[in-house]
Amino acid sequence: MPVMTTPAVRPRSRTPRGAARPDRRQAILLAAEKLFAEQGYHAVSLRQIAAEAEVPLALVGYYFGAKHELFHAAFERWSPTIDARLALLREATTDRKRPTLRRIVQAFVDPVLALRASAEGEYYAMLVARELAYRTPDADRVLAEYFDPMAHAFIDALHTLRPDVPRAQVAWAYQFAMGALLHHIMDHRVQRLSHGENAPHDPAAAPLLIDFMTAGIDAALKAPLSQR
Repeated sequence: MPVMTTPAVRPRSRTPRGAARPDRRQAILLAAEKLFAEQGYHAVSLRQIAAEAEVPLALVGYYFGAKHELFHAAFERWSPTIDARLALLREATTDRKRPTLRRIVQAFVDPVLALRASAEGEYYAMLVARELAYRTPDADRVLAEYFDPMAHAFIDALHTLRPDVPRAQVAWAYQFAMGALLHHIMDHRVQRLSHGENAPHDPAAAPLLIDFMTAGIDAALKAPLSQR
């Protein structure tokens, strides 16, 4: 009598409940950006992100994998901001008129300040500022991938304006200007120092910031350091 056998059943991959809902993926990403911005990459666990997003912990791994992959996804989501800065830089440097230092600075600053128009954008701006200010090897790899090419583009544009100054000196000027921008994004102390008259990150202060950065870069690139 032939032996009856049960056909082998291929195991089905287990998917966390609700994994097909794109709103949950977005919730995880927003929660990660918020917590990374507030506490820093290394201070945040995937469990905290899941709790903030109000999703099962397994769902975080289902969508994004390891924590460093989620961190990478947060920067990828906002990469159009970098594209916008580079597009404005191209406009500033390919104009029929000679490009001006102020237009280059505006291309660098305006898209970043525009992030403040939404809570999500504000968290991303804070995240970038935090990770640039408090470098870690993991964060530095992501920052190098997304921001170093843009930095080189702006340094090259500034060097084109001041070719008599060594590019290494231009890189210093870029870094000093970056410091002013990052401090403006992160700082809340100005409200106290102004006796409550200035609101942190006030859009009305943008022209002052651009004037300050433009004048600072101009002064730093007046002549090579060897001639001072």
